[in-house]
Amino acid sequence: MDLTNLETVPGKTIVRHLGLVQGSTVRSKHVGRDFMAGLKNFVGGELKGYTDLLNESRTEAIDRMVAQARAAGGNAVVNVRFSTSNIAAGAAEVMAYGTAVEVR
Repeated sequence: MDLTNLETVPGKTIVRHLGLVQGSTVRSKHVGRDFMAGLKNFVGGELKGYTDLLNESRTEAIDRMVAQARAAGGNAVVNVRFSTSNIAAGAAEVMAYGTAVEVR
């Protein structure tokens, strides 16, 4: 499956437009990660636990978007974008979305 944030897939031609596809996940913070993040706030630096959580969330959202594109008959997704939003205290949604297409 080709994924791109461009309007086309370089070197390929879009032969069929299949519509909007999306995948999302809602994740909550982990008590252990919160504790370690609190300690990091005193000394500075990357909050590695949160970085890992966001990477996992993006991967899961992409996987769900790709599954939706495949189910629609696509072999590529163009104009891929990400969105995040707070759902509740300590929980956030990560969404990946784009346009499913068939390319040759």
